[in-house]
Amino acid sequence: MLNQQNYIGRFAPSPTGPLHAGSLVAAMASYLDAKAHHGRWLLRIEDIDEARTAPGASESILAALAALGMHWDGEVVFQSGRTALYQAAFDRLGRLAYPCGCTRREIVDSRICTAADGAAVYPGTCRDGLPVGKAARAYRLRVPDPGHIDELVMFDDRWVGRVQQHLALEVGDFVLKRADGFWAYQLAVVVDDADQGITHVVRGADLLDSTARQIYLQRQLQLATPSYLHVPVITNADGEKLSKQNGAQAIDLSQPLHAVKKAAWFLGLDIGPVDTVAAFWPLATMAWANLETARQD
Repeated sequence: MLNQQNYIGRFAPSPTGPLHAGSLVAAMASYLDAKAHHGRWLLRIEDIDEARTAPGASESILAALAALGMHWDGEVVFQSGRTALYQAAFDRLGRLAYPCGCTRREIVDSRICTAADGAAVYPGTCRDGLPVGKAARAYRLRVPDPGHIDELVMFDDRWVGRVQQHLALEVGDFVLKRADGFWAYQLAVVVDDADQGITHVVRGADLLDSTARQIYLQRQLQLATPSYLHVPVITNADGEKLSKQNGAQAIDLSQPLHAVKKAAWFLGLDIGPVDTVAAFWPLATMAWANLETARQD
């Protein structure tokens, strides 16, 4: 087993539907990492985007985790009740945050640069003030200009290795508060991780591209940066990340052992014969610790 004092990890699903195979992989990785380090595992429901929140999804996710033998520490935190914290963090950013009047179509049509995920890099249209005739829609965070000492963000991911991102060239000034009035994921997750004392973030590789933005925002708010580990994500036949939006099916809780063994196999864990969910978790925790040790060698 690994040894890490004061380890605090978390699983932070969005309640857009029930727990499925892809989200179980992320949940299992974060859970096992916390257990292998003798740490705490917190649960946060990221329901800040009310438009995407499905009725009953939060309760369904909690019930599924419990049925699979994954027990969290402390009370469940809901982002929807934390908007005052996001506003306070936004206010601390001062002039780094500015209003933007651009529509999504205008940004796409400009397409001066394209990010790695295919999105258009924000061209900075409103960073020196709203153009005549435009009203504020969203609020963005100003990133350093190309070539500035802080423009390149580098970090060592425990699974992927060294990662770097040129914020100005690959992302541009990014959204903190959306045009629909909701706080953006990048701001909410940074504030929540800091407020909950998260020391280790273990999540899917689909969020790897967001990490440099979050580290930059942490620095502007003078917050600690956690350790990051991004595990591979399950994809469908078209190579798309398995998600509720593309038809991912809910975990079959009538066969919990099959579900957790399948997720462990995807993570490359050698569990060996096991007959019950209760017996699965100690073996899986040991296998995760062995995998971690092997990565460090």
